[in-house]
Amino acid sequence: MEIGLLNRQRRIKFDLARLSGWVERILTHLGQGEAEISLVLANDRQIRELNESYRGIPAPTDVLSFPMGEGGGWEPNPLLLGDVVISLETASRQARDRGHSLEKEVCLLLIHGILHLLGYDHEGSAKKRRTMQAKERELLELLAEDAQA
Repeated sequence: MEIGLLNRQRRIKFDLARLSGWVERILTHLGQGEAEISLVLANDRQIRELNESYRGIPAPTDVLSFPMGEGGGWEPNPLLLGDVVISLETASRQARDRGHSLEKEVCLLLIHGILHLLGYDHEGSAKKRRTMQAKERELLELLAEDAQA
């Protein structure tokens, strides 16, 4: 397993070793123990630029996923899952608003982003949404002790 971590923001401290451990546990649990993934911690300005460029939405968001298989025209290595970008500024606000820790919020966003890389989707049918939500709960339970509220 190869995990690339890049912290592009400076305002909010976060334990990158803990984050890497979460990624490893999630991917191993999902049968993706040989996968490669990149994770970027960003600020609101950086994620807003990505959100506008790739989704046409000129606003910050909490998490973006960029699966390697999207876009077509080539056959990517199936072990290369893609990139997940998390805004720690948005995550911090959401954690405060929801009454839990930043660690739990980042864990939730990480799970959500990785599931998107693996093809899970919560938009469209109710069945897809329920399937993704069930997998999110399963993975949060896996990490619950380490991502306390």
